[in-house]
Amino acid sequence: MKKSAFIFFVLILFSNVFANEIDYKNITKIEMDVLRNDKIIGYSNYFFKHNKDNMIVENYTEFAVDLLGIKVFSINSKSKEIYKNDKLLSFESTTLQNDKKKFVKLINDKNKYIINGSSFVGEASQENIIGNWWNAKILKTKTQISPLSGSVKKQEVKFINEDQIEYKGKKIKLSRFKLKSTEDLPDDKKLDFDILLEPNEGIIFKVKYNRLGSWEYRLKNYE
Repeated sequence: MKKSAFIFFVLILFSNVFANEIDYKNITKIEMDVLRNDKIIGYSNYFFKHNKDNMIVENYTEFAVDLLGIKVFSINSKSKEIYKNDKLLSFESTTLQNDKKKFVKLINDKNKYIINGSSFVGEASQENIIGNWWNAKILKTKTQISPLSGSVKKQEVKFINEDQIEYKGKKIKLSRFKLKSTEDLPDDKKLDFDILLEPNEGIIFKVKYNRLGSWEYRLKNYE
């Protein structure tokens, strides 16, 4: 009985997090530091342009991992998402991962997405969300599209608890989620993220995961 009541309570909390539709019309930028093993190694910044019912989101991500003065891993990426009335019309990205080029070109074709990516070419449901960390809707979907390669991955999201941090001298209440793959994938392809969300404005404050070290995307500033 107690277990059932707890599960019901968690479900209510999860639904309340998204009780109101997230609206990014007042957001102009979201800046995130990229950290590995608690050291800042780069950035992932999003810039928003609004024109009536249209919204364009541009992302610039760059970071590098050096060991003994030698660059062993790096990402240099840029992308553009175009929305109208909160509906994704197109997405494009180009990425240089080490010396490997990756890309995605996505268009909205009536009731489906057409994807031409470095890891996937084909159609995908419009229930998919581009897996960028500006969009809180990544926590509501069962599938996401890789912003680097276009691959489509199934996922599950679980509400963990409420948390509180200090941000610019103010205490901010956050919701903690766990996002994981529901498919049998190689370890380097699996989704396994701890995410802290400010539920009222839909701002993701932190994304943390472990893959050859402890990685973190941490909110630096938003306007």
